[in-house]
Amino acid sequence: MSVIVGYIPTREGRAALRAASGEAMLRKTKLVVVNSHRGGRDFDAEEAQRFEDELGKVQRALDEAGIEHEVRALVRGNEPAEDLVDVAEESEGELIVIGLRRRTPIGKLILGSNAQRILLEASCPVLAVKAGDTE
Repeated sequence: MSVIVGYIPTREGRAALRAASGEAMLRKTKLVVVNSHRGGRDFDAEEAQRFEDELGKVQRALDEAGIEHEVRALVRGNEPAEDLVDVAEESEGELIVIGLRRRTPIGKLILGSNAQRILLEASCPVLAVKAGDTE
């Protein structure tokens, strides 16, 4: 069993990571951090290095906190929602944690496509968190 978190280096990603770390500690289970990127022209060597450096920081912080974890950087051409749902199934995920960004009044009528897809397709509960104003 494990807690799965979708992580990108943003305020929302850090909020999701904090919430997922707390859930993994409460549940006494492994935390699987998933960083998913579709790849393509926008994902060059410089961008890949930036993500790798950021994930290294995450790994060190989790090591220091004593949280059992695994960090997966996926560049498979999939949408992040697909990667998160797949990893949750592979890892016997008992919870998926995602970050949500603030939306305009019109944007509030619909969730982001990745968030909506995860909520609809995941076979386990999904916790959606927002970043606080002080982050």
